[in-house]
Amino acid sequence: MRRTVRLLTGTAFAVTALSGAVAHAHAGDPGGLEVYPSMAVPGGQVTVNTDACGEGGTAAGEAGAVGAGRFSLAPTTHEDDAIGQFTVPPGAQPGTYEIVATCAASGRRVTGDLIVTLVPSRRQVHPRGSVKTGVGGALGPDPVQTAAGVAALAVAAAGGTWLLHRRARGDGI
Repeated sequence: MRRTVRLLTGTAFAVTALSGAVAHAHAGDPGGLEVYPSMAVPGGQVTVNTDACGEGGTAAGEAGAVGAGRFSLAPTTHEDDAIGQFTVPPGAQPGTYEIVATCAASGRRVTGDLIVTLVPSRRQVHPRGSVKTGVGGALGPDPVQTAAGVAALAVAAAGGTWLLHRRARGDGI
């Protein structure tokens, strides 16, 4: 028992440490492709930038996954970034799309993700209420029925515990 607990604890610690290292590696990833805004609606303008191409570098952008096609990234004075823009097509479907930029001089390829949503990010709507499935909910509209259900579960749990206790003592059922 103690060996199993140590094994599970060690595994959980290793997974936590590894996921932290991976998150740290991606958090300050120089040379990646930044997509802004990262969540856009069909018809929206998206700006991408990267410092992967170096000072004065240019890149060819590809947003074909979302249906926007090719675009150019040109150098700017802002931290030696190459910046480009494209428009999300009006017929784009909701989902996550990979945007790619390839540096002209080095051929280095960098990627970033764009999330297309039908709802503008400023007015994000969160679902409310219940789903009518016919099965019922955890807390029904009638508090008396809810209390009766909780009481029935408590009696069943107590009875099951009592029967298991008797069986463990050897009294039989």
